[in-house]
Amino acid sequence: MPLHSYLRMNIIVKGKAMDPEQLPLRLDRFKETLRRSGTKMTHQRMEIFKEAAKSGDHPNAEMIHKRVRKRIHSVSLDTVYRTLWLLVDFGLITTLAPVKDRGRFDGNVDSHHHFVCTKCGKAHDFYNGEFDHLRVPDSVKALGSVNRTRVEFSGFCSRCLKQAKRGKPQ
Repeated sequence: MPLHSYLRMNIIVKGKAMDPEQLPLRLDRFKETLRRSGTKMTHQRMEIFKEAAKSGDHPNAEMIHKRVRKRIHSVSLDTVYRTLWLLVDFGLITTLAPVKDRGRFDGNVDSHHHFVCTKCGKAHDFYNGEFDHLRVPDSVKALGSVNRTRVEFSGFCSRCLKQAKRGKPQ
């Protein structure tokens, strides 16, 4: 069975845009986490977090930097990187495996998985309860305690497949 048919039949695929009701909840968690840790709340940190948290396209640091610079012209790429890794340390965002040699960041910390296009690099969330409860192999248990399981599919997205078909000779 082709992967796209499997995805349609067995997995709920979430679109690119984040549910607008989630952002205030994520912002509250962000503020509380910084407060509890004694980390200073800055306007730059807030804007960087908001960009990561509201984005459904799993941006890399450069993409977040470009978007935040539209609102804060003085924000540096270094500040964006340092803030993103701070947010990862606090468990407020996660990372995806490197795509085309760039780290990607995910503001959605709910249990979910990813489909990453190896041609264009776009990442899409999908949800599947079966993947959330995979049996951990003994060889992995021997390495340590597993806190989270993520499944990541990679291949060509629908858009890239269509473009490839159009480019093929008849």
